[in-house]
Amino acid sequence: MDTFADEQLRYRIALASIKGMNRLLAESLLQQVGDVSAFFTLTPHELSDLVGCNSSLFSQEERGRALRVASDEVTFIRNKGITPLFFTDSDYPQRLLECDDAPLMLYYKGNSTALQAPHVVSIVGTRHATPYGKNFVETLVKELSDTCPDTLIVSGLAYGIDVAAHRAALRYGLPTTAVLAHGLNTIYPSVHRNTAIEMLEQGGLFTEYTSQQITHKGFFLARNRIVAGLADAVVVVESGLKGGSLFTATVAGDYHRDVFALPGRVGDLSSMGCNQLIRNNKAALITCADDLIEAMGWATRKAAPTQASLSVVDTANLTPDEQNIMHYLANQGEGQINRMAIELNTPIATLSAMLVELEFKGCVVAFPGGVYRPV
Repeated sequence: MDTFADEQLRYRIALASIKGMNRLLAESLLQQVGDVSAFFTLTPHELSDLVGCNSSLFSQEERGRALRVASDEVTFIRNKGITPLFFTDSDYPQRLLECDDAPLMLYYKGNSTALQAPHVVSIVGTRHATPYGKNFVETLVKELSDTCPDTLIVSGLAYGIDVAAHRAALRYGLPTTAVLAHGLNTIYPSVHRNTAIEMLEQGGLFTEYTSQQITHKGFFLARNRIVAGLADAVVVVESGLKGGSLFTATVAGDYHRDVFALPGRVGDLSSMGCNQLIRNNKAALITCADDLIEAMGWATRKAAPTQASLSVVDTANLTPDEQNIMHYLANQGEGQINRMAIELNTPIATLSAMLVELEFKGCVVAFPGGVYRPV
């Protein structure tokens, strides 16, 4: 057991557990104090002097409470094989990091490679799904598996559309992740436990909540911002005029994510929300996977380019590192910057700068979601 790592993890969990703490405040504090542990080891007076203000966040009582909670959570995490993700970690989901209200801590259980998918689609909708909605989810996921087999399907494991999306992904071999509104010590609803277990091999379970937090209804709306923030695109499949799906669509729009909605018959209660999103230009109409793929500019499954098609890139005036990127893109057809950074063993900042340079040289084209394709 790595005692130092556990102690650092305890400080991180404790920081996230401080009442009133958010990401922007945490970034500012860490910039001032230099390290997470310093926030807990400095006196309130020392913290006030460093930050330039006094706050109840600095009280010994609040910080002590947070540390006690965190100690128990570290034990739970280690015993249950859970992966903790702090917002400064390199493997924290980069799409979510673009959102100002991203959680300081995430807790993940499952196959971590699923998080590196170049395309992420969140599918949400009513808990009272009709055969029309369920059939559409089934068809959409199957078509994505045929044309974009590296797409991650995200939802909330709830009744109706959510669980239909997860189960379709499992059937057709796509990775799928559920964002939970509670700690990883339980599964809600419990009838979806077997589905959640299946997902651990092909994806996993995400939450911002510790095992000690008591679930309340506000958590379900809060988790929807993560469902939106993790994705390149959000698809709403059946929704009434009120509900969590419309909230997710609104947040996704605020995050500058693409939003799509399945149209329904006029008068159908389960389609009123979707029709309203389309009518108000808050979502694009979707009828099949091609609508999504075309709008997002995603490449579909195709044969690898021939050596002849690479000759222009091979003879271009590129550095060895740039040629390495171009060969990667030529072989893959396209690349998503987070996955490329891992597979090319290159820091994201360095890779981003080289990709910009390749854009200027006319070698690559950038698409939404940090996707790049060779010209």
